[in-house]
Parts: sequence; C-alpha cells; structure tokens
Amino acid sequence: MADLSSLAELGQATSSEPAAPVHVQKLDKYGRAYATGKRKDAIARVWIKPGTGKIIINDKEYDQYFARPVLQMILQQPIVASNRAGQYDVIATVAGGGLSGQAGAVRHGISKALTYYEPALRAVLKKGGFLTRDSRTVERKKYGRAKARRSFQFSKR
Repeated sequence: MADLSSLAELGQATSSEPAAPVHVQKLDKYGRAYATGKRKDAIARVWIKPGTGKIIINDKEYDQYFARPVLQMILQQPIVASNRAGQYDVIATVAGGGLSGQAGAVRHGISKALTYYEPALRAVLKKGGFLTRDSRTVERKKYGRAKARRSFQFSKR
C-alpha cells in the first residue's frame, strides 16, 4: 500500500503543471527552412534561407509572377510584420487555384517557414493571423440548382 500512495503523490506532482510547448528550429541539410502553405485550391512549397531579400516564385521574380500590387503586398505581409525585410531569400513553387489563392498560399508558407527558422517570431506571426490556414473554399454545386445556392428561375406558366 505504501508503494501505491507514493505513486499517487508522484502523479499529482507531475500533472499539476503542464509543460509549455518548446518550438525548435527546423532546418534541412542546406540550412533552409521548408514549409507548405495552402489557400483555396493552391498549394505552395516554400524554402527560406538567409540572404538579400529576393523572392522567387516558380523560377520568376515575385513582382513579375504577381503583377498586381495587392498580391505583392499580401506576399510581403509576414516579412514586414516580423521586421525581417531584406534578411531572407524566399524560393517558392506554387500550383493550383488562381493568382489570389496562390498569393495567400505563399504567404501562409512564408509565415510557417519563418517560424521554423526563427521560433521566436511565432508570437508575432500568430497575432497577425498569418499562421492560420484560411479554410474558405468554393462551395460545391448542388443537384437541382443552377450554382451552389442559386436556384433556377421560377416560371409560373
């Protein structure tokens, strides 16, 4: 019986304080951080490494791939929020969806890769909402309807 009581006391001592999750740096053998970003139907594979701030998407400069200034701004958001402009080179391959979804996917991937490279940035990026995957997707078309929600035009005669 003495053994059981000592085990119960030991169990209470360990369960009183849950350990905070420790985030460690995750790098590949080339010293890069890798992350996958998703948005709508787009999937982006993103690598970051220390550099001069070049962003290359599908073997093109980001301002050439995303011609609209809004999409370029979306891409820069996690880097600007973490005050790391010009410190990291970003290489991304993105496929699927349209340009807006692809920009959101690359932003999500950059944010995750930054937290893998510098775990201290996690709080800043989480507060900005960059680490959360935007789960909104296109609603499927239903049987008996013109589109997902639009019904066919009513005809009295």
